Order: sequence, then C-alpha cells, then structure tokens
Amino acid sequence: MANTADSSQQIAHSAPVTGPVLGNDGRPLKASLAKSLRRQKLRALGLIAPLLIFVLLTFIAPIADMLFRSVENNIVGDVLPRTVVALKDWDATTGELPDNATFKAMALDLKEAVEDKSHTRLGSRLNYEQSGISSLFRQTGRKVKRLDVEETTDFVAAFEKMNKKWVDVENWQTIKAFSGRFTDGYFLAAADLTKGPEGVERVPENQQIYYTLLLRTLKMSMIITISCILLGYPIAFLLATLPLRTSNLLLILVLLPFWTSLLVRTSAWKVLLQQQGVINDTLVWLGVVADNARLELINNQTGTIIAMTHILLPFMILPLFSVMKTIPPSYVRAAKSLGANDWTAFWRVYFPQSVPGIGAGSILCFILSIGYYITPEIVGGTKGVFISNRIAYHISSSLNWGLAAALGTLLLVVVLGLYWLYDKFVGIDNVKLG
Repeated sequence: MANTADSSQQIAHSAPVTGPVLGNDGRPLKASLAKSLRRQKLRALGLIAPLLIFVLLTFIAPIADMLFRSVENNIVGDVLPRTVVALKDWDATTGELPDNATFKAMALDLKEAVEDKSHTRLGSRLNYEQSGISSLFRQTGRKVKRLDVEETTDFVAAFEKMNKKWVDVENWQTIKAFSGRFTDGYFLAAADLTKGPEGVERVPENQQIYYTLLLRTLKMSMIITISCILLGYPIAFLLATLPLRTSNLLLILVLLPFWTSLLVRTSAWKVLLQQQGVINDTLVWLGVVADNARLELINNQTGTIIAMTHILLPFMILPLFSVMKTIPPSYVRAAKSLGANDWTAFWRVYFPQSVPGIGAGSILCFILSIGYYITPEIVGGTKGVFISNRIAYHISSSLNWGLAAALGTLLLVVVLGLYWLYDKFVGIDNVKLG
C-alpha cells in the first residue's frame, strides 16, 4: 500500500500543467509578450512617422493627383447638366444635328453658366479637343443672355443666328464625346490619337508630336547614359587607384559642378557650342574645320547630348568610385600572379565587381535625363527637346493640366517598365552604391 501511495504522488507531480504560464507580474506570459511587441511596434512607427508623412505629402500625393487629373473631366457635366442628359439619346454617327430639345437644354445651361462665368472654362477645356470651341462659347455667352427661353420655339435657328458654328455637327460630337465624368481623351492625345464619332482615330501625320518626342527622349537618354559610362568609368577607376590625398583633391573637382547653378552651366554650354563659340573657333584655329564649314553643335540633339552628359557625369562617377573603392587590389595582383595579363586581370576580375556601380550610375543618369527640361530647352532648340519640355509647356503656358498629367503618367509607366526589365535581366539587388 505504501508503494502504491508513493507511485500516485509521483504521477501527480509529473502531470503537465494545464493552466497558462504566468509571468512575474501574475499575468499570462503570452499576453505580456504580445503587449510588449505592440509597444515596440508603436515606438518604431512613431520614429518613422515623420518620414512617412513627408513621403506621403511630397511623393505619393502628387503622383495620385497627377493620375486623377489625367482622367478627370467633371467640367462638362457640371456646366451643361441638361445638355449632357439630352445628348445621351443622340446618335453622333448620323451626321445630323441634335433635336430642338437639346438646343433648348443648351440654352438653359448656358444662361446659368454665364452668370457664374463657367462657360469660358468649359470652352477652354473643349478647345483642347476641337479648335475654335473656346471662341464659340465666349461669343455665345454674350448673346445668350438676351435669348427669351419662354417665347423661343425654334432653338436651332436661334443658336444659328448667334453663331453659325452651332450647326456644325463636329462641335456637338465633341461635346458628347467628352461629356463623361472621366475621360481617356488626355491619354489618347498623349499617344497622338483622338476620339472621333466612329471611335478612336489617329491624328493627321503633320500633327503627331508626342510619339516622336517620347522615342526621341528614350533614345537620347540612352545615348547620354552610355556617354556617361564611357567617360565616367576611367575617371572613377583613376580616383579609386590613386593615393588618397590625390584622389580626394580630384574628387573635389568632380563635385565642383554641384556648387554651380544648373542654369549657369547650361548657359555656358550655349556660349561654347555656338558656331562663333570657343569650340568652333578652336577647331578653325587648329585647321580641323574650315571657317565656312563650322560645326552645328547648338539647337539640335548634339548640343543636348553634350550639355546633359557634362551635367549628369558626376552622377555616374560617384557610384562607380564608391564601388571601386571596395574592390581589394589584391584580387588583381593575384590574377597577375597566376599568369593573367593586365587586360585579362581587369576584364575577368576587376570589371565584374564594378558592374553594380555601373548599374547604380546608369539608373541615376537615365531617370534624371528623361525628366530634364531646362537644358534641352536652352541648347536643344526644336530638334533636341524632350517630352518633359512639352509637359512643362502644358503646365505653364497652355494650362492643359490634364494632358500634362497624362504625359507624365505615360513617362512614369515607361520608366517603371524599363526598371522592371532591368530588374528581370540584371537584378536590382546587384545595384550598389559602395
């Protein structure tokens, strides 16, 4: 019996504890750990919250606003609500004018629009799609106030009397085509397309500019990036192999352009590259070119490539220099000791380790170059401008913000696509800044 009692006690003491494990404070340990983790996450979030807010306000919000502006088209529906409803039953492909009720709806809408002066903004918006509509709405706005809607029966004749353009079917087709709250018209215009009564159509060849500008921007940005690689790699290699005192002195010369205004540097290139400039004068003095056959280096693609290569060259040299400084010189010496000549040691040992710096510099130079507009505007003339110059024009001069947003979105998509291709074939993980 005694042995049985001892066995029962041993079994009781060895039985697993079924209750929760408690901490020193008497609370369940699992709950205490969860609370501690939440506290740590909140503390970490509080530390990075200012940076997140800054990125949200200066990067995410502008991009979101740009995307919205590229498809937003509220003004037609807000200014002409009755006309938009009346045009839903009108077949724009027949070539016939809308019925009398639609003209009456337009009269009522315009009378209200003239009072708050919104008809001019509507005309400016539709003028982007059909030339001449802006003046049509301004002239009609001055006359529609005298139109008696209650006594008038033939509104078609009344509008024709105010302006004969109202019996032009194309104007009504444009109003109907862009009467929705959202539109793809800006993106169509950015691709040199237009929305006609029978669907999407390509604009006349003499009016196609954006597709040409986009191809030119990508081609010239690629040439500028390659030029920066060819010029920047030897300089970075020299800086990385020279003694520290000498390399630091030369590095200051590389950084010196950052301390000079971009406008000043670009203007200096305009002086240097012109036909009576320093470069042409020097070539004539050396007898390389004849005085009556001076090189055209300004107001073309050549001038843009030269000036932008000079401006973006430090963005290639610095990543390359940072990566090359981390490459141990003993690797090349070891390759030579195993029988490799200078070229083989460089190409098989040194160059592959510097590729991450080339990738980082290429991304910086390419993305910066496709967004430049000051330098191409000054030295590029009509043949050396980028698509960013057209975006700046629509923002500051024509005030067609929708088209500017669509062009900006298109450029963003192209950059993201090229970035994806780079990551797929090269690998973004191989990009290093040292």
